[in-house]
Amino acid sequence: MTNLVAQYGYLAVLVIVGLESTGIPLPGETTLVAAALYAGATHNLNIVGVVIAAAVGAILGDNLGYLIGHWGGYRLLIRYGRYIRLSEKRIKIARYLFLRYGGEVVFFGRFTAILRTYAAFLAGTTRMPWRRFLFFNAAGGIAWATIYGGGAYLLGRQIERLSGPFEIVFVAAAVIAIVVGALIIRRQEERLAVAAEEAFPGPLHT
Repeated sequence: MTNLVAQYGYLAVLVIVGLESTGIPLPGETTLVAAALYAGATHNLNIVGVVIAAAVGAILGDNLGYLIGHWGGYRLLIRYGRYIRLSEKRIKIARYLFLRYGGEVVFFGRFTAILRTYAAFLAGTTRMPWRRFLFFNAAGGIAWATIYGGGAYLLGRQIERLSGPFEIVFVAAAVIAIVVGALIIRRQEERLAVAAEEAFPGPLHT
């Protein structure tokens, strides 16, 4: 990874982070950390440029992932969701929840491996309003690039020991949130269905 960064510099950071954010499972965070370490050790790259490249890649990639989910994934859900127990009622509930709480998922998802790859696609699939998505997406991308890039640059190789615990904390928080959310949805499904119907009345269209 360091050789790749040394050869292609900021472009490698932008492209790999961007592709990961689109939905392709590539080591975007590892690339960011490697580039920041390389910048700190050799000064051949500027850390500000590394952070900007990572943030721009995250924002562009997430928006492409959002569009793919919005135009492709949503239509598939409407047509075939019933075969995987995603009825129209449940799709409306998912849209309603993403409308209310999707911003937090998009922002904090940037700090966890699985959500970093798929949160944008899910946001598009559930038709989260684009302007709201863009705000939290940009904020999360900039915060993530600054924290991990700046941390790797300042702390050198010690970031490798710190990133593990941080990842565990964020993953644990995400798992807890998903479990709690699933329990709440299961117990409150009918109430949520009524609220979702009010938010999205009538049949869903592709």
